[in-house]
Amino acid sequence: MRQPSVLIIGAGATGMLVYIKLREAGITDLTLIEKADKVGGTWRENTYPGIACDIPAPHYCYSFEPYVWTHHLAFGGELQEYMEHVGRKYGVTDNARFGEAVTSCVYGDDGKWHVETSKGDTFAVDLVISATGILHHPKWPEIDGKDDFAGAHWHTARWRHDVDLTGKRIGVIGTGSTAHQVIPELIKGGNEVSVFQRTPQWVAPVPNIRFPEWLRRRWQRKPERMQGWKAAYRWLVQNVFINATVGKWLPNQVMNILCKGHLLRIRDRDLRSKLRPDYEVGCKRLVINTSFYGAIQKPNAHLITEGIEKIESGGIRTKDGRLHELDVLIYSTGFHNFNYMRPMNLVGRDGHRIEDSWGAGQYRTHRGVLLEHFPNFVLMLGPGTPIGNNTIIGIAERQMGYVMQLIDMWRNGETDAIEPTSKAVEEFANYISAGVKDTVWVGGCQSWYLDASGQPTIFPYDWDEFLRITEKPDPSELVASAPKDKVA
Repeated sequence: MRQPSVLIIGAGATGMLVYIKLREAGITDLTLIEKADKVGGTWRENTYPGIACDIPAPHYCYSFEPYVWTHHLAFGGELQEYMEHVGRKYGVTDNARFGEAVTSCVYGDDGKWHVETSKGDTFAVDLVISATGILHHPKWPEIDGKDDFAGAHWHTARWRHDVDLTGKRIGVIGTGSTAHQVIPELIKGGNEVSVFQRTPQWVAPVPNIRFPEWLRRRWQRKPERMQGWKAAYRWLVQNVFINATVGKWLPNQVMNILCKGHLLRIRDRDLRSKLRPDYEVGCKRLVINTSFYGAIQKPNAHLITEGIEKIESGGIRTKDGRLHELDVLIYSTGFHNFNYMRPMNLVGRDGHRIEDSWGAGQYRTHRGVLLEHFPNFVLMLGPGTPIGNNTIIGIAERQMGYVMQLIDMWRNGETDAIEPTSKAVEEFANYISAGVKDTVWVGGCQSWYLDASGQPTIFPYDWDEFLRITEKPDPSELVASAPKDKVA
């Protein structure tokens, strides 16, 4: 077997998985580059009050490293502790290059990737695996005057723990999953909290149960006792939440009943009307929460649905002319969800740039991991991945199994360039488009799942179908193995 040199970008949950699995496969020439100062990804970056995972914790961990969680839905701090535990145990922490970002990645005539970093270091490697994640560049809304605000202001992904919020008048822009977690914490603190809502969300009431200590002790003594729980959570996610979004009638009805019934917790009819979405349940990623509806009905909570005219030094002026005076302004406005490895300079075969492929706002891959014109470059969790309704770790493990088979083809000399044909990319795009029409993601909303043309970019079928398409690579779909008349 040939031994490739591999450079991995990112040391979040997916990047650590890639490093661990490559080491298990006997590949030792590895370089792992992380722009931050430690592992963790999402759970390192987001430290806002109330942060928790919306996937059941026993289902949200590596299959090879079970963990005894304190809650049914793990809080952010515990998730970060788990990531750091895995990093230490499997040698990721000792071998990653922290505080360094990849700035340029260019495919050379020698068949190698030439990589430059923010520290001025350069590498020439056989394969690059990008594990930068999806939601890591905070999005700031385009609102007139946002630089004029005189008080403290920040994005939820850059939480300011040095600011004392006691007695402050706080404004929160946005009502997505993050806002639903942080707003109840702010209201609970007794602050006057003004919530500026553009689009209401459907909320599924999944309680966050604390596992009793006697049960946790049983799991710690014999981790195999958790297998039944893990299987139950896996079944629930795959057969209810996933199937509810991809057109399965019964799970969809169950989610409709849960969400619409939960909305009845809002006693005031006018407030309930403001919080009722006008799109299909699940069109946007479902918010998993049981505290928001109770909090937003408190006397110190104010839901504002008039559009924002501009931001002034003293607060936010809405389109009805009213100035909402604020001391602190918090943006819960999401992320640039299609950045992936960007803004690094990525140049593939024959000088083809990533902007040449994605500049029109249409994001095509082959099976969620490969890009045409970019040989031996793997994009983990790329467009076409089922990121909308399952655990990222489980998805990444499945993708990594598929990627390892591709790498073994390179190691065995079956190919020198792991690159999909244009025909394979086109067929996968058509396959995604054909499945989308039956999903809730075309249910009348604007969400971060949609590209510039309004086309969902995530996997639109059930989990069994995802397992099928990632079971084994088809050599005919790769440039090096395809008949010459079918190679782009």
